[in-house]
Amino acid sequence: MSVPLLDHFSALADRYDALLCDVWGVLHNGHEAYPGAAAALHAFRAKGGLVLLLSNAPRPSTALPAMLERMSIGASAYDGILTSGDATREHMAKHTLGRNAYYIGPERDLALFEGTGVAQVDEDHAAFVLVTGPFNDEVEGPEDYRAQFMRLVDKRLPMVCANPDIVVERGHRHIYCAGALARLYEELGGSVTYFGKPHGPIYGVARQKLMEMAGRPIPDTHILAVGDGLATDMKGAAGQGIDALFITGGIAAKDCGPDAEHPDAALVAKVCADAHIQPVAAMARLRW
Repeated sequence: MSVPLLDHFSALADRYDALLCDVWGVLHNGHEAYPGAAAALHAFRAKGGLVLLLSNAPRPSTALPAMLERMSIGASAYDGILTSGDATREHMAKHTLGRNAYYIGPERDLALFEGTGVAQVDEDHAAFVLVTGPFNDEVEGPEDYRAQFMRLVDKRLPMVCANPDIVVERGHRHIYCAGALARLYEELGGSVTYFGKPHGPIYGVARQKLMEMAGRPIPDTHILAVGDGLATDMKGAAGQGIDALFITGGIAAKDCGPDAEHPDAALVAKVCADAHIQPVAAMARLRW
């Protein structure tokens, strides 16, 4: 397997009408924006392309513009935002799993409950568990929850995972996400429903949003997924028959070479082969 390495996205851009662009790991690292990434989106839009930011953020999409603006990624860089939090909230509002949830995650994600009619309760009164990440992701990981998860699994409480990511970069550190906790819950015998990449439902919503933006259906062959996550962005696109551009300088940087800005072609090919995915191309950072 070989994966073409690009220096400039402009070499690929004319083949596509729309981007499904990941946010964390492509546009920023949790602390600051990557140089050139927002400018690449501006340039794609200037030539008539549509940009839908597709994020596994476990919060409503309405919370993202202000955060992006603080990193100098303005609203003119994209046409819309869709998050796993949006999909999670929509599901919760249907009350399929009930109206009482035990919540695991930081306070910043509590907006997921708003407008759903679901109450936040203790585990003894819960119909299901909602997880958006560790309570304190600066210091906690899945093993900190093993004893509690064994108890919750014994109660047969299903879990809703609002972010399938396992880890993300925060500055130069890796931080555990909800997906890591959900994986342990499954290993212990619990049932988990995931919202976000790589799972299919969010791509159906994304296609609908692109159609509304364009005023017409956009064929999958004219859509490009851009992301740094092999198990989320790349796997999700492959499962939907959508082309993908692998950004190697994000979460997989250490596996793609000693220098995040200059990936090694052989190592990029190996990590893609190991993940059983075939992106149309790879590049260190999204640059026009």
